[in-house]
Amino acid sequence: MQDIVIVGGGVIGCLSALNLLDAGARVTLIERQQVGREASWAGGGIVSPLYPWRYPPAISVLSDWSQGYYPSLAERLAQFTSIDPEVTACGLLWLDHAEQDEALDWATRQGKPLHRVDAEFIYRQVPVLAEGYRSALWQADLANVRNPRLMAALRARLAQMPACRLLENTADTRLLLDQGQVRGVHCNGQNLSADAVVLAAGAWSGDLLAGLGLALPVQPVKGQMLLYRGEPGWLRSMVLSDGRYAIPRRDGHILLGSTLEHAGFDKSTTEQALESLRASAAQLLPALAQQQPVRQWAGLRPGSPDGVPYIGEVPDYPGLWLNTGHFRNGLVLAPASCRLLADLMLRRPPVVDPTPYQVEGRVQRLAESQ
Repeated sequence: MQDIVIVGGGVIGCLSALNLLDAGARVTLIERQQVGREASWAGGGIVSPLYPWRYPPAISVLSDWSQGYYPSLAERLAQFTSIDPEVTACGLLWLDHAEQDEALDWATRQGKPLHRVDAEFIYRQVPVLAEGYRSALWQADLANVRNPRLMAALRARLAQMPACRLLENTADTRLLLDQGQVRGVHCNGQNLSADAVVLAAGAWSGDLLAGLGLALPVQPVKGQMLLYRGEPGWLRSMVLSDGRYAIPRRDGHILLGSTLEHAGFDKSTTEQALESLRASAAQLLPALAQQQPVRQWAGLRPGSPDGVPYIGEVPDYPGLWLNTGHFRNGLVLAPASCRLLADLMLRRPPVVDPTPYQVEGRVQRLAESQ
């Protein structure tokens, strides 16, 4: 039985742990604050890249697999924990988008049920939209997951499993080396030995690798969101226009997002973002102009150069594995990313071709990167 330490308690760390535990490993999951309360909690939860036709095949492969897996994952978590992650297939409308032809060409190649629809369809599907939209792209099977409930369910499930130990509020974590091999971590004043260590710390992953003299190009990218209260069914589908989206929850709450800000590790909300997001809400859904949002928050995405995550063992450091750098698509890609990681660590046939995500050649020595 392998002893594995996972650093990072977001959706990537938690699902990595669940996959490894299901395969018989012992797992210690370490989180710098509380499990599931960083980017995985803060995101919108659309189970698709916002503009899937813009991404390389490496993203599409993970996204396709994950989209198919989410309903059964949610059902399983609800059975074990009585917490329903609320995976809801409500469809998504891309409103008056300039790239409709490119998107439809992509959909034809990929076999995706993406269609061009007219104004009559748009307002029949979402009557509360602002006037004036003429055409849209529509994919009826796209879902959203209520990510705070997903993270609560994952944490609860891991806490049920005897072979899993959760260590929260452990910000002082560092890697333990023995003759060039990673043998565990030091945290909370103690050494934790392990057969392997997985870095799944999102925007913080680069800091941990820097201690080994490695430059991981993963940087924090802030996103701010608003939450509105509505009646269940008022907004029937997700809508996206000019980079801003509205997402309905089953209980009637509506998420409006999101900003894209390079502000280091500053997670504070701003009045400027509030005004910008409120303007977008009113532009999309005029009834929201008369409402005060019930909450504003921010999260830090793990920004990477092309959005393709790093999944695999770190060259020259046996025992050290990465599962990070998912940028805006951590929730979208998590099921496939974490299954792939487990397959590689356990020497199983990989669920997808691991080549695009390998660490070799994508992480440099700090001196070389400067």
